[in-house]
Amino acid sequence: MTVRQPWRVAIVGGGITGLAAAVRLRDRAPAGTEITVYEQSGALGGKLRTGELAGQAVEFGAESFLMRDPAGAESAAVSLVRRLGLADAIVHPTVGQAALAVDGELRPVPGGTLVGVPGDLAKVAAVATPAADADRDGGRPLLGPDEDVAVGALVRDRLGDQVVDRLVDPMLGGVYAGRADDLSLATAMPALARAARVEHTLVGAVRAAQAAAPRAPGAPVFGTLAGGLSTLVEAAATASGATVRRDAAVRELHPTATGWRLVIGPTRDPELVEADAVVLAVPARPAARLLAGPAPEVATAVGGLDYASVALVTMALPEPELPELSGFLVPATEGLLIKASTFFTTKWGHLRRADGLALVRASVGRYGDETSLQLTDDDLVATVHRELSKVLGTPLPTPVASHVQRWGGALPQYAPGHLDRVAAARTALRAAHPTLVLAGAGYDGVGIPVCVRSGETAAEEIITALGGSGS
Repeated sequence: MTVRQPWRVAIVGGGITGLAAAVRLRDRAPAGTEITVYEQSGALGGKLRTGELAGQAVEFGAESFLMRDPAGAESAAVSLVRRLGLADAIVHPTVGQAALAVDGELRPVPGGTLVGVPGDLAKVAAVATPAADADRDGGRPLLGPDEDVAVGALVRDRLGDQVVDRLVDPMLGGVYAGRADDLSLATAMPALARAARVEHTLVGAVRAAQAAAPRAPGAPVFGTLAGGLSTLVEAAATASGATVRRDAAVRELHPTATGWRLVIGPTRDPELVEADAVVLAVPARPAARLLAGPAPEVATAVGGLDYASVALVTMALPEPELPELSGFLVPATEGLLIKASTFFTTKWGHLRRADGLALVRASVGRYGDETSLQLTDDDLVATVHRELSKVLGTPLPTPVASHVQRWGGALPQYAPGHLDRVAAARTALRAAHPTLVLAGAGYDGVGIPVCVRSGETAAEEIITALGGSGS
């Protein structure tokens, strides 16, 4: 394919995935490459959104990022933060201990677990009673070389219902707003899946996975930025040198002899834009709509991915009696609307206030239970306030301010076999249209590092397809 110079690359989606792709293109593509980011909303950042409550910056979306990748190296999020000159702004939790709300009381999350799956059964006894006799060595690996199963199915079979219901499910619910019985082991817990293809017991697989990614004692697991994660968004947009088009909905994609034609804006007065390559950094369903014309089979595969909706309720409470915890998780079996809560001003030292005002956030909404999100904002705040008081065993003071952030279709739900389906879809798309690339959480997993890496990988694929790096 002959591509005119300079390259013209369109990035559909202004979340952190799309912005990471833009930065990588600026760093690696030939000088003069024209990069345009199209964001259908009025704000960049996707699920990264720093707002203000009671005069203080607070996250209304993603709260933090992992410092290390699964192999123990620096995560893609940290690498991007360094690339953007923000490393000095990284801060870590000052309180790391979280709890589980079990049987009407808070119990510390046991140590030695991998997303709730125990590597030492004795350590989880205060929360759950494992069915230890079921985890016998059957003389072969737990999973075949290419096998994938639901997390809940494997753990229930090996360690019983309580370990799933009281440990694994609330952990996964906090990350995915999903349920262990529905989520792919290979996608949600890749390190454990790899170990399960070698180890003969689940406890052995947990220990092997933990040993494969050693962490220095005391090394922080999570980090955030003192100025808020929106500073990462702003810095990435600036460093990319991209033209950013907000309120610009891309409605159609059409292949041309030299690349792509994007149809943007209202049906009655559309704007037509030419590009040599396109990165689709949007959730699976809008991506499927754009793929329906140029790659209908890929669109069908991508469009089958489901999502969970959540609401984040943040309250500013005057001098509440909060335990010295980072927050707590709630098993679905407890019957509460809240699935997780974070004590922001306890967990993050840089947010603590001299006036004693505390910022507390609760996450509401599990996959398959979206009816809970039909409550009004006022009713959500009242319900969360009441349930927090119940869990903490003390009436909380009336909030002086509150905020409800609703994220519709925010968190992908990865069914078993997800990675194989995505790989097949990408292979088919690459064969038909090498200058059209999919990126984002819908395909590769959740979390800021995964999204950053996905965007950077997409940028590298575009560079290869258009003829190589300019660096």
